[in-house]
Amino acid sequence: MNITVMTLFPEMFTSLNHSIVARAQEEKRIELNYVNFRDYSTNRHGRVDDSPYGGGAGMLLTPQPIFDAVAALPEAKRRIIVLTPTGRRFDQRLAEEWSQETELVFLCGHYEGFDQRIHDELVTDEVSLGDFVLTGGELAAMTMIDATVRLLPDVLGKSASHEDDSFSTGLLEYPHYTRPANFRGLTVPDVLLSGNHARIETWRRQQALKRTLERRPDLLDQVTLSDADRHYLQSISGLSND
Repeated sequence: MNITVMTLFPEMFTSLNHSIVARAQEEKRIELNYVNFRDYSTNRHGRVDDSPYGGGAGMLLTPQPIFDAVAALPEAKRRIIVLTPTGRRFDQRLAEEWSQETELVFLCGHYEGFDQRIHDELVTDEVSLGDFVLTGGELAAMTMIDATVRLLPDVLGKSASHEDDSFSTGLLEYPHYTRPANFRGLTVPDVLLSGNHARIETWRRQQALKRTLERRPDLLDQVTLSDADRHYLQSISGLSND
């Protein structure tokens, strides 16, 4: 996968030179490139912003530098993603979708955002990290890149490492424990020490259901529940079978 980030602050992305994303680069599973679109400005002062037509607060990123920066990229079928609070909210399903692509381009905005013609003519995806506003798109892009790259084949240590992640199954992930079995009187649930894999899988499913019910009950409307799931939820919450 080739990932290009268009940003006024490429130095912010040094954090991606560590951990899983760094390993993916070392193993040539991804190639990360950074483009400072200020380099493409034809303004003699290198300006990339201007005041909005019609008045209003703030400044807008102008189309010329970004159009030219995109035009300078090698020919390829790509997703061009603009980070904007007006976009679709990023989630695990979108990360999974992007992980099937070979070319991703992230446009990181600043000021009041981009001239609308950038959205209309260049962009394939308008995406928001959440219902809040950041000073720029860089932090959002880093988060989305990390979430996507870890889903690529063989990037994580085990092929199944992400399959039970929160949101991958539609539910929040169940609790995890490791050694020691007794830490300062805090013990691991007996079922996890039983060696009975069927019981362990049932316990994990029930814990995921319970955690989701308590913390994100809205997610349950989007999950296909078995009769056993419904029975368990009803037993802990009094939910109807509807």
